[in-house]
Amino acid sequence: MSDEDLKQLGQRIKGLREACDVDAAELAAELNVPLERYLSFEETGADVPISVIYHMARKFGVDFTEILSGGGGYLDSVQIVRKGDGKTVDRYPGYHFQDLAWRYGHKIMQPLLVTLDPSDDPAALVQHQGQEFNLVLSGDMTLTFDDQEFTLSQGDCAYFNPMHPHGQKCASSVPVVFLTVITE
Repeated sequence: MSDEDLKQLGQRIKGLREACDVDAAELAAELNVPLERYLSFEETGADVPISVIYHMARKFGVDFTEILSGGGGYLDSVQIVRKGDGKTVDRYPGYHFQDLAWRYGHKIMQPLLVTLDPSDDPAALVQHQGQEFNLVLSGDMTLTFDDQEFTLSQGDCAYFNPMHPHGQKCASSVPVVFLTVITE
């Protein structure tokens, strides 16, 4: 990596931490890294241990390769994050939409609260532009994506490329309520 690539890596690390409203000293202590050294990671991107990047990816619910490359490579398909798998999911009642804005680097469209009843017929699979985020607030939901089915429960979320055929349906005996955000 060139010096410029490393500096951009540092900026992505800092941007992720700030978007998730985490203090640098708090994160350095959690990573067991001296604060001065951690701040150097953010400033220069040089000598960042892979273990630090991996920990941050898990903590903030982001794809490891996205931090490294700055791209959202996993969005060619789907990424499921289970409740408790990352900070993003742990705080879903107060989800910060600026986190999505940082993550996607696109304008955020109006978030929608969707309720699907168990008696509803499964919706036809759709495709559209942008990128999509679904977060289950209550009940169970089946997300169909490119002929694969994923069951999501309360607190689980999915990031995916909606240009692939996809649809959602209730997967429990009670209505499922989920938040969906679609970027331009």
